[in-house]
Amino acid sequence: MNYDVKDIKMADKGRLRVEWANQSMPVLNQIRDRFAKEKPLKGVRLAACLHVTTETASLATTLKAGGAKVVVCASNPLSTQDDVAAYLAKHEGIEVYAIKGEDTKTYYNHINVVLDAKPQITMDDGADLVSTLHSTRKEQLPHVIGGTEETTTGVIRLRSMAEKNVLKFPIIAVNDANTKHLFDNRYGTGQSTLDGIIRATNRLLAGSAFVVCGYGWCGRGVAMRAGGEGASVIVTEVDPLRALEAAMDGFRVMPIAQAAKIGDFFCTLTGDINVIRKEHFLTMKDGAIVCNSGHFNVELDLEGLAKQTKARRQIRDFVEEFTMKNGKRVYVLGEGRLINLAAAEGHPSSVMDMSFANQALSAEYMVKNAKNLKVGVYKVPDKIDAMIAKLKLESMGIRIDKLTPEQKNYLSSWEVGT
Repeated sequence: MNYDVKDIKMADKGRLRVEWANQSMPVLNQIRDRFAKEKPLKGVRLAACLHVTTETASLATTLKAGGAKVVVCASNPLSTQDDVAAYLAKHEGIEVYAIKGEDTKTYYNHINVVLDAKPQITMDDGADLVSTLHSTRKEQLPHVIGGTEETTTGVIRLRSMAEKNVLKFPIIAVNDANTKHLFDNRYGTGQSTLDGIIRATNRLLAGSAFVVCGYGWCGRGVAMRAGGEGASVIVTEVDPLRALEAAMDGFRVMPIAQAAKIGDFFCTLTGDINVIRKEHFLTMKDGAIVCNSGHFNVELDLEGLAKQTKARRQIRDFVEEFTMKNGKRVYVLGEGRLINLAAAEGHPSSVMDMSFANQALSAEYMVKNAKNLKVGVYKVPDKIDAMIAKLKLESMGIRIDKLTPEQKNYLSSWEVGT
């Protein structure tokens, strides 16, 4: 049994935490029970580059129950929950290579060790696994039948690869499923991001100016929750439609150059690079708190900030103080990495239930249909999306109406008017 975890003795603690998460993941539990009987992934080598959390452990055991040979590594150097990694290795016999706080070299070493398993299915969160396959492990590409991608950032990268004819196998964009982004991105990111900020800083949000950079589903969630905490929310955007929506949702909308001067808290959620740049840091208030909840820390120009800094120190766990040459202090949380996973525990298991149900069922779909899929990025089949929503409602004890035959006929006809 091969693994690289911080401390295998943490496994029992991890097992209890995974058990707790499972209680809020009824859809994935149903899928695991079916997989255990049907073995739809029997003999399939599956590499998963995901945030190693309690919810991910539930997904990994579901894939294993389906017959897959599962190998796991972290998709972010600060997102691993070490006790969960130990649990997977010791109690589930799943190869896992993930340590919270691993440096960049170790991070990519772990990705390459996972790829040594010669996966047939990839499961990515940010597309680092797929990009490594396409750059330094090209000899393995003929053996890969397909993959899945969890995040907005990853889907952007993969669509770019497809458009440039670089991508060599089909990928299902799990992020684009309605039962993923409408809930995971919005409600999960909204709650867990504020959780991470508050745990790291213990600062009051009420009465503050909270700047949300990006008004996609993740940005919507953070803006909604920050407003609920009593903050005055400011949104920055480059998309006129999203900016208009933010304004009509009741938030102030302005360029980041203007927002930088008045914000107390800043959170980037765009999937793009250098959203907050050197010139913005220079105009911030003394004591401004800056973090990122997009996938990669490149959303913050940390190199530019460092060049304007005369002193820096770690003042709290996950809080680094940058004293700039102008005398003002800026506080960067979690090294600019995903603050909800760096300083907190990530999304609540209830929303990850749907996201990881999409992952498990998409892996099954890929195994069954890969031969009929051309290279490209595909949406989750509508039937899978709808089934997950139905199962989630049932688990919550919620019933909904059904169309009558008359209503179905009306919706499919054109003859009846006013």
